Amino acid sequence: MRKQCWLAAALCLLLQVTFAQSARYPIIPWPQQLVPQSGSFVITPATKLVLPAHPSAFMIETAQLEALLTQALGKPLSTATKASKGAIVLRQNPSLTGEEDYTLDISTTQLLMTAKSPAGFFRAIQTLRQLMPASIEDTRTPDLKRIELPAMQLKDQPVYAWRGMHLDVSRHFFSVDYLKKFIDLLALYKMNKLHLHLTDDQGWRIEIKKYPLLTTQGAWREFNNQDSVCMEKAATNPDMAIDTSHIIHKDGKTLYGGFYTQEQMKDIIRYAAARHIEIIPEVDMPGHMMAAIRQYPFLACSGEIGWGKTFSTPICPCNESTFAFAEDVFTEIAALFPSKYIHLGADEVEKTSWAASPACAEVMKANNLKSVEELQSYFVKRMEKFFHSKGKTLIGWDEILEGGISPTAVLMYWRSWVPDAPVNAARHGNSVIMTPGNPLYFDGPPDRNSLYNVYHFQPIPKGLTAEEAKHIMGAQANIWTEYIPSEKRADYMFMPRMTALAEVLWTNKNNYDNYLQRLNEQYKRLDMLGVHYRLPDLDGFTEDNVFVDKGILEVKKPLTDMTIRYTTDGSIPAENSTVLPAQYIINTPQTIKLAAFSPAGNRGDIYTLRYRQEAYRPSTVVKDARPGLKLDYYTGAFKSVTKIKAEPDSTIRVNNLLVPEGMGKGGGAFGARIQGYINIPATGIYSFYVTVDDGGILYIDDQEVVNNDGWHAPFQKSGQVALEKGWHPVKLAFVEGGGGYTLKVEYSVNGSKLQPVPDSWFGAGL
Repeated sequence: MRKQCWLAAALCLLLQVTFAQSARYPIIPWPQQLVPQSGSFVITPATKLVLPAHPSAFMIETAQLEALLTQALGKPLSTATKASKGAIVLRQNPSLTGEEDYTLDISTTQLLMTAKSPAGFFRAIQTLRQLMPASIEDTRTPDLKRIELPAMQLKDQPVYAWRGMHLDVSRHFFSVDYLKKFIDLLALYKMNKLHLHLTDDQGWRIEIKKYPLLTTQGAWREFNNQDSVCMEKAATNPDMAIDTSHIIHKDGKTLYGGFYTQEQMKDIIRYAAARHIEIIPEVDMPGHMMAAIRQYPFLACSGEIGWGKTFSTPICPCNESTFAFAEDVFTEIAALFPSKYIHLGADEVEKTSWAASPACAEVMKANNLKSVEELQSYFVKRMEKFFHSKGKTLIGWDEILEGGISPTAVLMYWRSWVPDAPVNAARHGNSVIMTPGNPLYFDGPPDRNSLYNVYHFQPIPKGLTAEEAKHIMGAQANIWTEYIPSEKRADYMFMPRMTALAEVLWTNKNNYDNYLQRLNEQYKRLDMLGVHYRLPDLDGFTEDNVFVDKGILEVKKPLTDMTIRYTTDGSIPAENSTVLPAQYIINTPQTIKLAAFSPAGNRGDIYTLRYRQEAYRPSTVVKDARPGLKLDYYTGAFKSVTKIKAEPDSTIRVNNLLVPEGMGKGGGAFGARIQGYINIPATGIYSFYVTVDDGGILYIDDQEVVNNDGWHAPFQKSGQVALEKGWHPVKLAFVEGGGGYTLKVEYSVNGSKLQPVPDSWFGAGL
């Protein structure tokens, strides 16, 4: 017993030390090497700043550091030519290997920052910034008397060269100011690529001088079905309201849209370059082009505009006028964007119009093309040759593999259900950027699993040798904005998930618990920066809750300075709503809405808690139960578990509420029903959490416990049930719409920590 107590005390002490160090060094992404030292370096208005020996090469970065310190201290630091005690010294270090490498040596008497290049100094400044108090972000100037930086020795460099974020500005448009805010956040966490999706069916967002209708007309649309969904959701979530600044009234119509002039884009590019972020433009061709085809109908094979079997009408790769248009557009894009990369898109192409086109039949015959997939490859390769003439490298979504890929194209992998795509591309010698839909499509609503899933993402796909893995450039997360109509909603969708990806790509070490502690320290800074981030999840309840005699709602706050407010009249909690007490007694059925608020007034998720009263459900007798459950498998696409057909195509036994790997092979759609009995070990109130992609419903005692139905990205929902000890019938109905699936069932009892349901709990009657 004494040994157990000693071990517990040692573990507690270790955790305290770890948490203390997280607070002392709250850096994200975590450096490659950090050796803590005792004491602090103190910056005051009297501190001297010593610039590099050849300062002209680092003028932008030194000016950024000076501006940061001026904002914090209320006055600029004076510069000196020689290092002295108490000075901040910037020194070029040619011995460092990479352009982004840097070191920090902070003692009680000096702060020495070294880097090989301007990019390295900029990354070092971001680390210093995160070590400073969050109040320095206050543009009203805090006028601090002193800034203490913890002593340490740090050496840092990134693991991956491509650390990116993507933003779709076509489906919903974002202002120049928001793009700059977005860039600032990328820079703070050492991301270095911004992929702008500039055109799509819903709007053309970049000025092309030779084709003015692309923006005077193509940048505007009447509200579509995606806008309607956003409007409906805005009734219960104000962040889903469409930004009125992008709405105009013209010719008796209400139109949504906007675009960037070339001068505005040059300003954005300069702003990003000063923060060592490269902007990669995407003009999506040959599909996703209705915004252009509506204005220039000659681009389609037969002048048709609309939708085919699956996707929108593409431009026609069989008319030379199409290539003339594309080359004109990309000539202006190549001149505007200094990046060596241009993203062609080339995904989700509806090829039925090509198959029906006599012109395409002639082109295919003349070029010995055997399929419309090869015709798409023909288009991509012609465009790539043109890109090369402009000194640019083509990037395409992984569909460019179909029909053959050139050895010089860069592949961006997104289709999780085609796991061989990045492997085959890397083995072919192509560079690959990893951006699989799960977990790196940040347009999927986040839940309590999202940070964990992003943090544990592995950029190197299985099956590659060490040499082949060198073709993996890195990764990025994508934000598609069909259902992201406002800047606040965009903030919420990518923050703080991006911080987890930043650490994966810069550091590539599993330090998750420590990361969460450091992230808690970052929220104050994000508040000061006006970021409408997603607050950490609240615990202590489910969406559907039960009580027998009475219940107690005890919400566990992940951040001590957050305030939880609630309503019982159906209204959305606001900053003036009642504060939830530490223990809220439930003795009548009711519905509670609650939300957490940060000190800056940032509201977290709005939780709707439904409480009902019920007796413990009695157990049933199961004779000679054998381990496992029965799984009925149904081929086909079912948009709801209620639509699964009556007769299964096959039946197998499984150990748990799961779908074995291999079902729905190749990304196909299917349905499944898993059923049997669950053996509850003790009478109590059990909470069940079901995470699915696409949809599922959990039943116990033939009654619905968790409804997470309908096709959607991976998302968790929960419910409670009062169960008597013993056997209870259990069933999970699940549907997968195609594209790779997620299914996870967890539980807690009487408020305990979430954990997987053990295999030993399940059985089936003979």
